Amino acid sequence: MSIQSIELVWPAAQYLPGYIHALQEGWSPDNLRPQAAAEELARIAEDSTRFLSEQVDREANGPPITLPDGRTVPRLPGYARWMWDGEFCGTIGFRWQPGTTELPAYCLGHIGYSVVPWKRQRGYATRALQLLLPQARSEGLAYVVLTCDADNIASQRAIEANGGELIERFHKSAEYGGAESMRFRILLATIAA
Repeated sequence: MSIQSIELVWPAAQYLPGYIHALQEGWSPDNLRPQAAAEELARIAEDSTRFLSEQVDREANGPPITLPDGRTVPRLPGYARWMWDGEFCGTIGFRWQPGTTELPAYCLGHIGYSVVPWKRQRGYATRALQLLLPQARSEGLAYVVLTCDADNIASQRAIEANGGELIERFHKSAEYGGAESMRFRILLATIAA
């Protein structure tokens, strides 16, 4: 399948069985917290309509976010889009703070993504990021920041293929695993809105 056939869909009931299947197969939407898969399944079982509505939260009204160290922090405005090629392929999320491109210290980047294991190494993250960038620009941001571990070559390539420029190497704080990481910036001025 061509990566051009990938689309970003809004989380909806018609796509939810594919999302559930991925969670049941061990995929997690949170690359740093594998246990998020079980948490998501529990939330879906409790109230799938509510779960879906919380995937698009431009006003940050949803529940707090659980960090890898177990702390909870206020939710930022944002939303998730689901990668779709006829079946569920992964998620890409976008978050921001209104009126600024800055993010709180606990938020490593504006955009995060996770592709299901059986669809990796096919360009899905690259294409999903390409599709999301015009939406980020429409929120009025001048740039977005993305981070990845230094050994995550696939993610580095996805970011660089979309104009990402390395701005620093750093070590994540202990709550994020302390890994050597890379911070990229993608300028949005040249991205068509």
